[in-house]
Amino acid sequence: MSHASNGHFMYFAFGSNLLKERLQLANPSAVFCTTGRLKDYELNFGLSEKHADNSWHGGVATIESHPGSDVWGVVWTLSNENLQSLDEQEGVYKGKYSPLEVLVETDQGVILCRTYQINNFHACPPSPQYKQVICLGAEQNGLPAEYLKRLEAIETNNYSGPSILDQIKMTTK
Repeated sequence: MSHASNGHFMYFAFGSNLLKERLQLANPSAVFCTTGRLKDYELNFGLSEKHADNSWHGGVATIESHPGSDVWGVVWTLSNENLQSLDEQEGVYKGKYSPLEVLVETDQGVILCRTYQINNFHACPPSPQYKQVICLGAEQNGLPAEYLKRLEAIETNNYSGPSILDQIKMTTK
């Protein structure tokens, strides 16, 4: 565990938790630290079971080892008291995701972060709502324009209906 001595840990978000309002639903202590790049990984979408029903109605983000690729995301500082709520949100106790320690390149140097990877990966496109949350979060936190284009190009499953997006109260200021 990369617990800093001050009772906080660093978390690298690359999926729906790019969006502050989404992350803070369950983890109110999250504070933006910086943006960064995870080298030799690529972003993918899927589920931990073939026909898993989930609150996003489609595949969710994960990272896979892929030399030469990179994934951009946000490094958040979280209080240790939110470690359990973050693990719960990521379905760690249900075996959906496993925590992973990664080295993220940032303008503040390389930061050791906790992140999460899907277990038993089954590829599955995300819902338009999930994609929208990722794109909003990437924009909100100023990820590179070129990476935004990559996110915009993600194919979705065209689901239309209620989703977690409805619970996220967007503060557009």
